[in-house]
Amino acid sequence: MKPLLIPPFTHTSALAKVKMAEDLWNTRQPEKVVLAYTEDTIWRNRHEFLQGHAEVIAFLKRKWEKELDYKLKKELFLFSDDKIAVQFQYEWHNAEGQWFRSHGLEHWEFAADGRMRKRTTSINDVQI
Repeated sequence: MKPLLIPPFTHTSALAKVKMAEDLWNTRQPEKVVLAYTEDTIWRNRHEFLQGHAEVIAFLKRKWEKELDYKLKKELFLFSDDKIAVQFQYEWHNAEGQWFRSHGLEHWEFAADGRMRKRTTSINDVQI
């Protein structure tokens, strides 16, 4: 795993943090992805509320079992000392072969060590 970028963020380090997250999520490896988050991380993803590594790993496994051939792109929206907002889009298909494009916004809050302590996500899905 690459070294973590720590707050306070600059434009350059925020861009690098977003790229790191994009690359990590595109591995589709929950046990690897979760290492970028604090052990007590708090998430809101769509209608689900998660806390801690075990819940995040279970969520990501379910996600990528459903969202086949998932490919994500994240873009920096704005940042402050210990927060980053991104817009994102990803494409995937279900088991029946229907393709979707999902897009939305994420708000991230970071601990002093550079791991994410809070992730709030709003997502919309469009059939393509």
